[in-house]
Amino acid sequence: MEVRNCINFLLSSSQNAVFKYFSKRLSEYGITPSQYGVLNCLWEYGDISPSKIREILKLEASSVSGILDRMQKNELIERHIDQNNQRAIVVSQTKKSMAIKNDVEVIVSEMNKKFLEPFSDEEIKIIKKVLLTISDME
Repeated sequence: MEVRNCINFLLSSSQNAVFKYFSKRLSEYGITPSQYGVLNCLWEYGDISPSKIREILKLEASSVSGILDRMQKNELIERHIDQNNQRAIVVSQTKKSMAIKNDVEVIVSEMNKKFLEPFSDEEIKIIKKVLLTISDME
C-alpha cells in the first residue's frame, strides 16, 4: 500500500503540520500545545480534577501528571486538596495563565483559520465529524 493511502500517515503528517505551527506560536507564551489543552479545560470548566482533564483530553494519567508538574513549576496552575473530598486534588488556573488567555485564544483562532481556510463550511463540518468519530473509536 502506498503510504499516502495509510490513515496513520495521513493523520500523523497532518497533525505534525498543525503541531509545529501551534508550538511555534505558543512558545512566545512559554506553553506547549499539551499545556494549552489543560489551560483550555481550566478556562472552560474552572477548577477541575486531573482525572477530568485526562478524560477530556484523552491522555494517559502519567502524561497529565507530567504536564501538570511542568505547568505548576512555571506558575501556570496550582494544585490543591478538594474542599469536598480530602483525598482528591483540584487544578486551578493562576493569574499568569489567566493573563495569557485572550492572546492564546487569538492564536487558536488564527491557527484554525490557516488550516481550515481552504475548505468550505460544509467540508469543515465533515472534517470535524470524521476526526471526532476516529478519536472516539478507542
